[in-house]
Amino acid sequence: MNKFLDENNFNNKEANKWVGVHGVIFDVDGTLLDSMMIWEEAAVRYLNSLGLEPEENLSEKIMTMSMEEGADYLIDHYGVSLTRTQILDGIRELIRGFYEDEVQLKPGVEQVIKSLASKDIPMIIATSSDSACVTASLKRLGVWSYFKGILTCSDIGKGKTEPDIYLAAAKEIGSKPSETVVFEDALHAIVTAKNAGFITVGIYDSYNQDEEKIRKVADCYYKNWDEVSESMIGK
Repeated sequence: MNKFLDENNFNNKEANKWVGVHGVIFDVDGTLLDSMMIWEEAAVRYLNSLGLEPEENLSEKIMTMSMEEGADYLIDHYGVSLTRTQILDGIRELIRGFYEDEVQLKPGVEQVIKSLASKDIPMIIATSSDSACVTASLKRLGVWSYFKGILTCSDIGKGKTEPDIYLAAAKEIGSKPSETVVFEDALHAIVTAKNAGFITVGIYDSYNQDEEKIRKVADCYYKNWDEVSESMIGK
């Protein structure tokens, strides 16, 4: 067992919880950034920008569709007189604006990032989101400089149901999977990382409905970043 997961080490307040950890991989949406709401609200915000009133359960319907299917739904059900491409461009611009101007770090995560940096543990981002959007938000929020870089699922060509993005991220920071902590909020991503040999830490997000399953799968699970600080960093 990695020293990081040793119960005796965890219970010792004086112990260095990060012994044996040589790298950390951060997910973005729902983990680093409090951003999941934009993916649920994007269609609603877009219709509002066109002066149209969305149906009450639009977000619920759209969340089960691809972006292309969602655009077609807006055309068919709201009579939006734009092409699918124009609608998608408009929604992407709205999302980009959210990342550049609105989104905030999840409370407490900045302290964890700075603490890891003080221990010279390299950090990298692995995300399904657009690289430019994520980079812009983290620069605005003052934490971009702490990371060695960013890898996206588009860069890798595979989603987080496959381990490729985590393996590439670990290689980028010179860390083996067994020596690398992955912070994630999504069940499928945690399962993938754990099966690939990474140390997995689940982070609660209110938009995620798989909390109990994540608790069972992840090596550690925390309701917020303050708990991470108390347990792993020490205040």
